[in-house]
Amino acid sequence: MQTLDNIHHNLVDFEDYFPSMITRMGNEGFIWELCNGFRLLMDVEKGLITFESLKRNCVLLGLHDLRDDELVCMLMEGDLDGDGALNQMEFCILMFRLSPGLMDYGSKQWGVDELEVMNV
Repeated sequence: MQTLDNIHHNLVDFEDYFPSMITRMGNEGFIWELCNGFRLLMDVEKGLITFESLKRNCVLLGLHDLRDDELVCMLMEGDLDGDGALNQMEFCILMFRLSPGLMDYGSKQWGVDELEVMNV
């Protein structure tokens, strides 16, 4: 089974784009795009990202080479309530956690309006 460190290592290029996306789109635009990413990956009927929906839709992100155990590991990393799936908030939190640069950048930037977009 591949470790989370290995998966995180493979996502370095992806992570590096987040701070520049915020600069270009603004806080609210960036949060909106995160929410769009969630909707792209979620199971429409359940309103959650499930193993099945992640496996089915990860090809859209160029992640077609990920094994089932890697997908499960990704879900487990973000699943805060233990239901085996990701809701929109868990997905957004996971995206922040995967990008240390975003955490540094965002710690001073996020306001109430942006968090309301995510229904916090």
